[in-house]
Amino acid sequence: MYLEIVSPETTLFKGEVDSVSVPGANGEFEMLNNHAPIVSILKEGFVKIRGSINLDENNASKFEQKEKGYWLAISSGTIEMNANKIIVLAD
Repeated sequence: MYLEIVSPETTLFKGEVDSVSVPGANGEFEMLNNHAPIVSILKEGFVKIRGSINLDENNASKFEQKEKGYWLAISSGTIEMNANKIIVLAD
């Protein structure tokens, strides 16, 4: 799957991932390859990405390495997944 995480300031991450977990408005959920299309509001929590991740050196400090992946703290946002492409707009 292709993931892009965008903040108001910059693109924090873009690349191929194995899975993404996000703090949805109704609870945390995870997306894997070929997940059904979805649009959701995100609440405060962590975007958790797993896979062979290569972080941009300018944004690496915003991520924490945990549990075989990387976590990004967000205060709110939205997510859209369609055709194995995920876009997270994060604050």
